[in-house]
Amino acid sequence: MIDSERRDRLRRISDHIDQYGYHVTTVIQDIAPRFTYTIGGSGLFGFELILAGSSIFLLEDVLKIIEHIVDCCKNGFPDDGKIEVDNYGHFTLRRAHTSWINILLLGAVDYFNDTTITAYQICPDTDHTTIDVPDLGLAWSAEREPAWRWLRQPWESPIPPTSTALTNLAALRGERITEASRWELDQWELFAGSGPDTPEHEVRIVPIGTLLAVDQTLEPVIFLDVGKSLWRDADATEWNEW
Repeated sequence: MIDSERRDRLRRISDHIDQYGYHVTTVIQDIAPRFTYTIGGSGLFGFELILAGSSIFLLEDVLKIIEHIVDCCKNGFPDDGKIEVDNYGHFTLRRAHTSWINILLLGAVDYFNDTTITAYQICPDTDHTTIDVPDLGLAWSAEREPAWRWLRQPWESPIPPTSTALTNLAALRGERITEASRWELDQWELFAGSGPDTPEHEVRIVPIGTLLAVDQTLEPVIFLDVGKSLWRDADATEWNEW
């Protein structure tokens, strides 16, 4: 059955490459952030592309960004190396370290049967960078990129590994989380500032491990009983019961 599924998957990839020149694979966030990469860019311009994390962008945004950058790669880069994408800022490309390729681009490695393929990370500008954007140019490191450590290391928290948090772009840009609530065994709300006052377009759902990884003072929120909440001031580390 597994071999049959693999053959079907490889056939779909091949059909997309024949029709469009490349295939796009998205690995939906689970224990780690979402990432999206191409298969077939190697034949078009010599390398694959990957956009990792970047939870500021919805999946439909990611697909538009990748499509635009694929076209730029086929037609040549601007002199300053920056690729402008309307409504999404500008992007640069960073060559990905082999260690990341063999973790994230497994579909491409399998399709080409090659662990030495070249890939470049699509890097957003400062205004569009979030805490889940890793530096793929450096060798994989759990210490340097803690939000991605669970791809290789066992989950250590006493909550379900696929637990999620409803959060806001302010928190994903690195602002201190000041409100925490737990509504289900595996669902939290963690906001920088007022959750009820957050515009809908600034709300995202991310793996809770992403937020826990970058702020160890969030640890008390994982022990909240369902239906309970905590709050703190932006310059404080200690939490208060709501």
